[in-house]
Amino acid sequence: MVGFQGTTPSKEIRDLVLRHHIGGVILFSHNIKTPTQCAELTKELQDLSASAPLLIAVDQEGGRVARLPPPWTQFPSARTVGQGNSVSMTYRCAEAMAKELLAVGINMNFAPVLDVDTCRENPIIGDRSFGESPTLVAEHGLAVISGLQDQRVIACGKHFPGHGDTNADSHKTLPHVNHTANRLTELELKPFMHAVDNRVASLMTAHVLYTHLDKKRPATLSKDIITQLLRKTLHFEGVVVTDDLEMKGITEHFTVAEAAVKSVSAGSDLVLVCHSADQQMLALESLVHAVEDGTIKEERLNESLDRLLRLKAHFLLPRTSPHQNEIKAVVGCDAHSALVEELKEKAAASSRS
Repeated sequence: MVGFQGTTPSKEIRDLVLRHHIGGVILFSHNIKTPTQCAELTKELQDLSASAPLLIAVDQEGGRVARLPPPWTQFPSARTVGQGNSVSMTYRCAEAMAKELLAVGINMNFAPVLDVDTCRENPIIGDRSFGESPTLVAEHGLAVISGLQDQRVIACGKHFPGHGDTNADSHKTLPHVNHTANRLTELELKPFMHAVDNRVASLMTAHVLYTHLDKKRPATLSKDIITQLLRKTLHFEGVVVTDDLEMKGITEHFTVAEAAVKSVSAGSDLVLVCHSADQQMLALESLVHAVEDGTIKEERLNESLDRLLRLKAHFLLPRTSPHQNEIKAVVGCDAHSALVEELKEKAAASSRS
């Protein structure tokens, strides 16, 4: 899965879809101007991919991590949602968000954040988390997952096995977590376990070193964490997505090409390279060479292909295209705005009490 520059398909993205058959595209704010433009963009991208529909993803958490500007509804942060503490209202907000995403052809949301907010000095999670309680995070995380997936938008819980208790930003460096396996099970892992037990479609790994789980490799590159813990111990059968391999939590220690091979070898299904066309091609070439020289076994590759095709068959077939009437009826509609205001009032009242 790759990102690109521009509000129409670039030459590079066309080549990656047509000739290299990438699995998906991630959109950022720089790709999105208006609902109509976004719908045209996603349709053009899908039209390029004849063999299988593309995953078209976005980070639309609400609050400060939201890629869709007005007139899309501006949903509140996870912390505000957690303060409101109404699971039914959380579900309704996720349902509304899903409808606005689907209206413009976006079929995957890198949300919810399932990290527990246990470190006040955390520079990257903070109000992206539902709160300090793993039970609260688990309940509202599942409400978001259900609200998205009931509308056929793929949810992706993040950042496994937990980025909440770090005091460093994995965009800038590699954070370390030194908690024991018992502590992780009692706190950080609880929301992920709850999501796995209730059929979350995909999970995103953290570029964090968990020293009691793997002394050498961050979770994104760790077979002990992805294959042993997530697959074999927690019995997760969905798609594992890497966080962006161009983040410094990875590139301080590995090239993007090396990380792509290591992440797939560790058990990841979908490699995310968000920004540089050169790095995207190097990652693709490194994966091809790794299969050719036996570093990645075809059996390992086929496991991921099977998961991705099942995900696409379940959520993306039959293919549909955005309709202008639906965009006008859904994006930023009064009902969604009223729901957001109701939730904000509930959260404010809870804070006062």
